[in-house]
Amino acid sequence: MAQNVVVIGAQWGDEGKGKIVDWLAEETSGVVRFQGGHNAGHTLVVGGKKTVLRLIPSGILHPKLNCYIGSGVVVSPDALLGEIDELNAAGVPDVEGRLKIAPTATLILPYHIALDQAREASRGAGKIGTTGRGIGPAYEDKVARRAIRVGDLARLDEIEATLKANIDLYNVQLQHLHQAEPVRLEDVMAQLERVKGRILPMVADVSRLLHDTCQRGERLLFEGAQGTLLDIDYGTYPFVTSSNCLAGAASAGAGVAPQQLGYVLGIVKAYTTRVGSGPFPTELFDDIGAGLAQRGNEFGSVTGRARRCGWFDAAALKRSIQINGISGMCITKLDVMDGIEEIKVCVGYRLPDGSTTDILPFGGAAVAACEPVYETLPGWSESTVGVKNFADLPAHAQAYLRRIEELCGAPVALVSTGPDREETIVRQHPFA
Repeated sequence: MAQNVVVIGAQWGDEGKGKIVDWLAEETSGVVRFQGGHNAGHTLVVGGKKTVLRLIPSGILHPKLNCYIGSGVVVSPDALLGEIDELNAAGVPDVEGRLKIAPTATLILPYHIALDQAREASRGAGKIGTTGRGIGPAYEDKVARRAIRVGDLARLDEIEATLKANIDLYNVQLQHLHQAEPVRLEDVMAQLERVKGRILPMVADVSRLLHDTCQRGERLLFEGAQGTLLDIDYGTYPFVTSSNCLAGAASAGAGVAPQQLGYVLGIVKAYTTRVGSGPFPTELFDDIGAGLAQRGNEFGSVTGRARRCGWFDAAALKRSIQINGISGMCITKLDVMDGIEEIKVCVGYRLPDGSTTDILPFGGAAVAACEPVYETLPGWSESTVGVKNFADLPAHAQAYLRRIEELCGAPVALVSTGPDREETIVRQHPFA
């Protein structure tokens, strides 16, 4: 059986997964999205042309590849069709013919969005930093066993009673807890009637299709969204997303056996960023942090929100490597570090009781209490933009990457030296 590859974010998301998935995709028969919703943006640059994807897997730009949306994803019908229309307008061939959606994926509906936004507005200074796109409430419906799923578009008459009960429940919260406008059943039914004709032809038994692909000895690429430190269980709770972002989630979220997951590639920025609220031990509030944000263009591809920037956190990455079983790392945005005279790396934390630890603790409160312990390394003045061989990197850049390997316990397999697909150093190919 051919080796499959799982690509996950190993920090707080925004690590540059889209470029790497797109680059690896040409070695595969298909790309699978297994969790999250349209709150995750993957930016691809091919031949200087930028494309932002939110729900559709990053392999869609390869005209012969199938792309799959698994049951672990929450799907906004309007966001999905809007993204397809954008790709069609850009000349991407046969998008709807190559996209397969699991009937068991949960739909994001207007009442999810309304409650998500109303809740966040009510939190005031305690905002979590949600994108307000209905992701969390949709996952709530899934685990409460009241979700409307993609396959239900084929039987709208049968689910009208469930929809009414859901809307009644949400309207109580919207009107009485948040003083917000109610959602109307007829509006939601009209939306579903409008979209079903385009979505239903893309519905397929994704689990079976992926199993058959593996049985034929063909390769698959599994694409995660967000990052490990935003995982609902193992991230900085409650400042997390609403799904499991780990490599292991690919099995449940795509409907494949754990044995069918092979190499786990962790995508890691050469520094650290975080968007939204929550603890961030190595965050910088000085000119260095501002410079990283400016050079790295650190603004969310979906929301446009500015990302917080800080030094590389090896202790946090060590936790990610442990719980994902990362086989190799891809270090992205190395070029953003060019010109920094001295670089600090967080090698552990000092805890409130005076003890130290070399690995990120669980939960937001515990992480907020961590004081970073730094090691200082020399920076480099030479440009690393577009370098394609490890030996051609500045000596101090090579030493920086090797120190990251030593501290975290996983090899640097790939290095991204620019946004374009071709600006990549290969030390260990995940499909080799």
